[in-house]
Amino acid sequence: MMNATSNRQVRLKARPSGIPQEEHFELVDAPIPQPAEGELVVRNIYLAVEPAMRGWVSSVANYAEPVPVGGVMRGFAVGRVTASRHPDFRVGDYVTGMFGWQDYAAVDARTVQRKITDTGLPLSTALGVLGINGLTAYFGLLEIGEPKAGETVVVSTGAGAVGSCVGQIAKIKGCRSVAIAGGPVKTELCRREFGFDAAIDYRADDLDARLTEACPGGVDVYFDNTAGEISDAVLRHLAVGARVVICGTASVASWSPPPLGPRVERHLIVKRARMQGFLIFDYAARYPEGLSALTPWVRSGAIRYREEILEGIERAPGSIAGLYRGENLGRRLIRIAPDDAQ
Repeated sequence: MMNATSNRQVRLKARPSGIPQEEHFELVDAPIPQPAEGELVVRNIYLAVEPAMRGWVSSVANYAEPVPVGGVMRGFAVGRVTASRHPDFRVGDYVTGMFGWQDYAAVDARTVQRKITDTGLPLSTALGVLGINGLTAYFGLLEIGEPKAGETVVVSTGAGAVGSCVGQIAKIKGCRSVAIAGGPVKTELCRREFGFDAAIDYRADDLDARLTEACPGGVDVYFDNTAGEISDAVLRHLAVGARVVICGTASVASWSPPPLGPRVERHLIVKRARMQGFLIFDYAARYPEGLSALTPWVRSGAIRYREEILEGIERAPGSIAGLYRGENLGRRLIRIAPDDAQ
């Protein structure tokens, strides 16, 4: 391919209140960076689109400093090393990390999440089922949820990149899996492709009645990606000794002011249940462990995955809002260069 002459960057133009929209970003041409000592330059190939990006650009207190107005949008990417001043990385290596929404990133070698070796699987999986999504499902379910064979695991956003993986790991561990998703297309995907024992359409079904039907012995593990009314309903069905994994709050448009809802304490006391928040970044030192388990499951087909790939960096500014409208079926990525990009 022809050598690029500039570095296209998606920058935060204005700080949103709530879900970031296309108009909150701008596409800017910048010089292609050169590596300093200990750095490498990565030509990004795929960019990831995360529900968590809403929090990353918010002014409300979060687990990470907000992206500054005028700054490159924070985001995971996978790409190819085009220049290196670090002995552990060579030109041609494929790497993944928080490289931002841009064509080229000069990054400290210490911030690279991992080098991609040949897995026989598409490069894009490094941002999904063999990346942050699969690892979130793996550690969130197994470390926080602690599922036991025969138990019932309920997952909100069961058709999503994390939720679908949670359900399949639950099945591998001998559990009954129940998905909550929006619309007949997604619930059918949960049953047919991801192997859930039951799938509930929160938009059309009587959620309480369907949870009673799908979870006659109660909910032993609830993997919560939504918060809000869906989670309020699931909490009413917790079994004694249940574990609730708080992974995301996708249904809440804004936390300023905080929304009011049912109080959870009574559910937790009566059912002797545990509720725990979870961030995948706390498990960074254990990513190799998670990947060593996930990779053979994906290769064998025990874990199936879906990807929705948008073409061109121009699609990035409006891509986050699309997640919250439920447009995507699977992991949403943006391809900005061929897989063999130079």
